[in-house]
Amino acid sequence: MARISGVDLPKDKRIDVALVHIYGVGKHNVKDVLVKAKVPLKKVKDLTSEEITAIERVIKSDYMVEGDLRKLVATNIKKLMEINCYRGIRHKRGLPVRGQRTRTNARTRKGPKKTIGSKRKGA
Repeated sequence: MARISGVDLPKDKRIDVALVHIYGVGKHNVKDVLVKAKVPLKKVKDLTSEEITAIERVIKSDYMVEGDLRKLVATNIKKLMEINCYRGIRHKRGLPVRGQRTRTNARTRKGPKKTIGSKRKGA
């Protein structure tokens, strides 16, 4: 099993698909990483240790991944909330940040619907 940047890569997948499991490495970055590391497309279980170290070296030198990137994103969001800008307020309230509608939809950010009790007719 290959371990790159603290992430165990699935051994039955091709290396270009498996590298996407690393936070901060996307579909478009994978091509650049593999070209710079000079690694051909093959399954993770077929990689040699030299190829794994070459990929790890390229990722470590060119990209911010995993813990460092998560920390940077969290501090950026915290800064927005501290300066009370519009986006920061939306983060605080747990509402969509990028201009989506909230009258309907937005259930991912708002959470499950809170049912309000119905009023009784007679009494």
